[in-house]
Amino acid sequence: MLVFESLVFAFLAMLCWGFGDFFIQHSVRKTGDIETMAFLGLLGALILSPLVLPEIFLLFNSGNLVVLFMLGVITLATSLITFEAFKRGKLSVTEVVIELELPITIILGAVFFMESISLTQLAIIGLIFVGLILVATKSFSHYRSFLEKGIFIALIAALLMGATNFLVGASARQLAPVISIWSAWLFTGLVGLLIIFRREGVKKFTSNVIKHKWLVIATVIFDTFAWLFYAFAISQREIGIITAITESYVVIGVSLGLIFNKEKIAPHQIFGCVLAIGASILLALSIV
Repeated sequence: MLVFESLVFAFLAMLCWGFGDFFIQHSVRKTGDIETMAFLGLLGALILSPLVLPEIFLLFNSGNLVVLFMLGVITLATSLITFEAFKRGKLSVTEVVIELELPITIILGAVFFMESISLTQLAIIGLIFVGLILVATKSFSHYRSFLEKGIFIALIAALLMGATNFLVGASARQLAPVISIWSAWLFTGLVGLLIIFRREGVKKFTSNVIKHKWLVIATVIFDTFAWLFYAFAISQREIGIITAITESYVVIGVSLGLIFNKEKIAPHQIFGCVLAIGASILLALSIV
């Protein structure tokens, strides 16, 4: 039963991340990086507060607080660096580089959680990774010069994303999924609000949230529950396999871009979509 539940949570996380990234992209462009991080963290923590009350006693343990603080710091750094990577570099380049979070997460899971992955599952994960690269790559011509603008910060973002995945898994297993995401959201939200307060005050921030309230609500709901579902999934199954399944959220984002942003994609990207989703389903069937 736990296997089936973890797969359901993984696919829910994939769907929510796809929609969440779509709304985050629009939110960052309309309100700003720090502003998005602030309202996402604060409102997300508020939504999760009723769910976290039964687990609040976990905060009275110093060891738990250290784990949650580390998760909050790495989540904060990942959010800021990832936003900056997309701001500085080409989307077609930075997305490819940030997808390196998948092998990084698998390696961390194998080293620290002693997780084992069969050769068949490893091959399927490789297919997912190939599919994602095809989806994320608008054109292969930019590989003529590796040193694209923003490439180094995108590499840092990939490392941080892999570390975030691992710490979410570690805290979800040691403590509980809900309090792990709640604490990370509260930490990043408060830090974001402090930066806004020192920089320009909260009046403009509040007016922006009210002005774009439906965008804000959609962003908070989809991204918060994406991470919550992910935390539940990896608390029960191998972090590498679950992360590989959820990585196909990129395909959801591409589909939303095609429908709502009227974007066009190349034939190799369409093939990548089919390959990534097909391999994700195959990987899920391999652990049922």
